[in-house]
This record gives sequence, C-alpha cells and structure tokens, in this order.
Amino acid sequence: MTGRPKRRPPWWPDNEEWPPADWRGGQWGRRHGGGSWRHRRRPFGCFLIVFLLFAAATLTAAVWAAAALIGVVSAPPIVLVGGLIVTVLVALGALTTFRFIRGSSAAIDRLAVAAERIERGDYSTRVEESGPPPVRSLSRAFNQMSERLAVLESSRRTFLADVAHELRTPLSIIEGQIEAIEDGIYPADAAHLAPIHDQIRALEKLIDDMRTVALAEAGGLTLTLEPTDLRALIDHALAGFRAQADAAGITLRAEAPSELQLATADQQRVRQVLANLLSNALRHTPAGGEVVVSARSASTPGWLEAIVADNGSGIDPELLPTIFDRFVREPGSPGSGLGLAICRDLVEAHGGYISIESKPGQGTTVRFTLPTVESAG
Repeated sequence: MTGRPKRRPPWWPDNEEWPPADWRGGQWGRRHGGGSWRHRRRPFGCFLIVFLLFAAATLTAAVWAAAALIGVVSAPPIVLVGGLIVTVLVALGALTTFRFIRGSSAAIDRLAVAAERIERGDYSTRVEESGPPPVRSLSRAFNQMSERLAVLESSRRTFLADVAHELRTPLSIIEGQIEAIEDGIYPADAAHLAPIHDQIRALEKLIDDMRTVALAEAGGLTLTLEPTDLRALIDHALAGFRAQADAAGITLRAEAPSELQLATADQQRVRQVLANLLSNALRHTPAGGEVVVSARSASTPGWLEAIVADNGSGIDPELLPTIFDRFVREPGSPGSGLGLAICRDLVEAHGGYISIESKPGQGTTVRFTLPTVESAG
C-alpha cells in the first residue's frame, strides 16, 4: 500500500480516528507496511536490482561475444566488435577487482602480523602504507599508534630509571650515616641524626611529588575549587620563604592590586605551585638579588595571571624547550627535577597555562593563569 488509505478497514477499532494522522510513521504504519523505513530501503533495493541486472546483462553479452568470436554463434561485425569491447571491459573489471581484493587482503594480513608483534611488546613495528585509500589510512593510523606506544614505553623506562636514581641518593646517605653511628664512628647525637632526618624528609617530598605526577598523568588529580584570594596566597607563600631569603641575602617582594578579582582555585595546590616556583627562584638567585611575585588580571578576560620573576643566573637555553618535563634539571641542581612538571600539571588541571622566559645571567620569569570566580560561574 503506497498511497493514503481512503476507506476505513472493517477491522479498524470504532473508537479510533480514520485515517490516523501518523499512519505512515506511527505504529499502524509500521505494522502494515507504512513508515519511513520502507522509503529508506527502497533506493537500496532498486540499486541492488539494477546492479544485478547490469551484471547479468554484461556477463551474458561477454559470453555471447566470446561464442561469436570462436564461431559458435553467428553475429554481424558491429555486434562482434561491441561484444569484444564488452569482453575486454569485463576482463579489465575482473582484473581490477582481483587486484583490489588481493591488495586489501595483503595489507590486512600485514596489519594482523604487526598487531601480534605489538601485543608481544615490540613497539618498533611499522607497516607499509600501501593498498587502497581506506587501507592506507588504517596503516597510517596503526603506525601512529605504535609510535605513540614506543614513546610511552620509553618514557616509562626512563621514569623508572630516574626514580631509582633519585631514591638511591638519600637512601645511601641514610645507610652510611646509620652504619657510622653503629660502628661508633659518629655519636648518636642530634648533630649526626639531623642528616638522616633531612634525607627522610627529602624522600617524603620525592614520594609526594611522584604521586602528584602519577595522578596528573592518570587523570586522577582532583581539585577542591573555591573562591580564592590570590594576593593572600602570595603573601602566605612569601612568609614561608622569608627566613630562607633573609639568610641568603635575597629580597622578597609581592606586587598585586588590592581590587584584584577572586580566583576559582584549589588553594592547597596553588600554594604548592608558588612554593615550587619560589624554591627554584631562591636557589638560582645570588645574594643581593631580588624575587618578585606579582598578580594581575590577564589579557584574556576571566583569567588572573601570577608571575614569579627573579634576577638570578637564568636557565640554559638548551633546557628551555623541555624544562617542564619530568626530571629535567640543570647540572649540579639539588632538586629532583619534578617541581616544574608538577607546576605544569597543577596549573593545567585548573584549565590554565604556564610559561617560562629566561636568559642566562639575567634571570627567569614564570607566568601561570587561573580562572576568576566570574568566568568559572
């Protein structure tokens, strides 16, 4: 039934309207052959019938032309020429189809073998990007995946090696100090127990830092966001480093307008960022130098910008492109190389960005952004 029904069927319920307004797309239409799905399937069915008819006609013409050429049947010359052309076209089509199928099959076989090698841990596996366009795209995606896996595996091994190295140093100091005390070389007094306590605190900080990095990379870093006075956080951070700065002869200074907007941030995490940046700045600033921590509205509306600037020794230009990577540090630096990586992870977890500018002998400036309460709301 392709048209709209005109007469009420005898079986139609008396209490329902006829004809129904949604007869073609409603439940009645679906029960009795109506509905849009029928119209959607019609083009495909027509195409399939036309294709089968064309294939049958072409094959028949090719067989008949071949029979005429060998003299089995008689036909006019023009028909023979036409049949010959059809036969050649059919042969070329069959050859092209065969080559397409063989090329696709060979490429899929190579991908299957390569996938087995990836499963065994051989991330250097690559496949040739050949075959039909869809197969080439699949091969290209496979190569990109294996390359990414190789990078991740290399990073994992490097991370484990770096962690082992960072743990070995404090453990060696603790072990040596304890053995010296046990052997009677050092007395078990506060002066000789202090290095052990210092290294234990260093181990605790290293473990906390690695946990933060691991959580950030796994997407498990949770934030407790609340309205935050960024200027108050800066003052609190400077107060914690004031004694260290005074002992080193370094001036600490804060700059922030009193009408600064409130940020939406995890206060504990922002304190951690400021502490890492201040620790680095004080470590690389000589006596008589200055470290300035400032805050202001960023050029992008809805964001605040915090800046930690020093006039210290600066950073080697070769390290700048990778300075926010894990365990990257300058030669002789006593840090673990995780501080800036943690700063990047914590700032990006807030949705902000962090950048660094540095020139040897002129100092370093680190900037990071945080959203305001208005933009977050």
